[in-house]
Amino acid sequence: MSERRKAAPPDPHDFLAVDAELAAEERDIRDSVRAFAARELAPSVADWFEAGTIPDPRALAKAFGELGVFGMHLDGYGCAGVSATAYGVACRELEAVDSGLRSFVSVQGSLAMAAIHKFGSAEQKQEWLPRMASGDAIGCFGLTEPDSGSDPGSMHTRARRDGADWVLDGTKMWITNGTVADAAVVWAATDDGIRGFLVPTATPGFAANTIHRKLSLRASITAELVLDGVRLPDSARLPGAAGLGAPLACLNEARYGIVWGAVGAARTCYEAALDYAGTRVQFDRPIAGFQLTQRKLADMLVDVNNAQLAALRIGRLKDAGACHHTHVSYGKFANVAAAQRVAAAARAIHGANGITLEYPVLRHMLNLETVATYEGTEDVHALSLGQAVTGVSAFR
Repeated sequence: MSERRKAAPPDPHDFLAVDAELAAEERDIRDSVRAFAARELAPSVADWFEAGTIPDPRALAKAFGELGVFGMHLDGYGCAGVSATAYGVACRELEAVDSGLRSFVSVQGSLAMAAIHKFGSAEQKQEWLPRMASGDAIGCFGLTEPDSGSDPGSMHTRARRDGADWVLDGTKMWITNGTVADAAVVWAATDDGIRGFLVPTATPGFAANTIHRKLSLRASITAELVLDGVRLPDSARLPGAAGLGAPLACLNEARYGIVWGAVGAARTCYEAALDYAGTRVQFDRPIAGFQLTQRKLADMLVDVNNAQLAALRIGRLKDAGACHHTHVSYGKFANVAAAQRVAAAARAIHGANGITLEYPVLRHMLNLETVATYEGTEDVHALSLGQAVTGVSAFR
């Protein structure tokens, strides 16, 4: 019998060698986005978080455009058309730095651009998608309202016909990039159901107000959109969008990015804790040598790797055209909860140092409070999974 080959010890940073399953293009995208994030984002993100904004979002949009991450999973119009898994890997590497920065890319590519790509006219696509892909134009997505979050079908924003035009009135809330956007995809109730409109933000009656005093997702721009008699030609309507299923299809694309992004946040917290535990000395030894610390690290290791496996499997299903929206609910429900556990444990390992911006753990921990809420709360995704396995809806 031939001698068995001895297995190498697992890599603490990729314990189950999940990245070995990535294709060459996916690894190349991982490396380029990771290098960009380390060079252009990581040195400044704590300052942006503390300031509660992104100082120069236009410059950041151009940098993201040059990197090629805006709408990278879409085909044509200057978009790369890469695999869903490759897009997920990019989201992972961006959120490893900060959830707000991944949100910038997700809202541009998976909400605003995806809505135009899926439901827009040929003229709308030609006018907006190449400029958004390059970062020369910024988009936002207006669905959530002050009184309509988990139940978007109850929205109060209305669009009424007035001759050949449409007139929009209403308010949208928690809109990423709202105050810097050149165009807003706005969803409104009409006499014929919910419809989507592509609204240039310079249109009279449109206003965007920055939401201040956030304690989460601070390295991000969040706004309230106010539409007061915004008059649009019929050519501003997204012709392919009819009913609530249209915006929900866009949301599912953004949720998919969160499935991967949460892995990045969790990985950063785990790696920060692993490094800190190995260098922080108490009672004459590194705290990594204490049993309670090792148990925390073991739990974190399992959460990070299980989340990574879930993200990769859902990505492969999506690439095969076999990903149901409840698969994405599974990933968001499981991976965000895992990332929250990892962030909390990492913060505990860091002790008092964990509450400062010198370390990334509390920043990620606070950001994940938003990630757990937007694009469907934890409870909403739990009910989606419950319906998937029982066949009975608990929503109505």
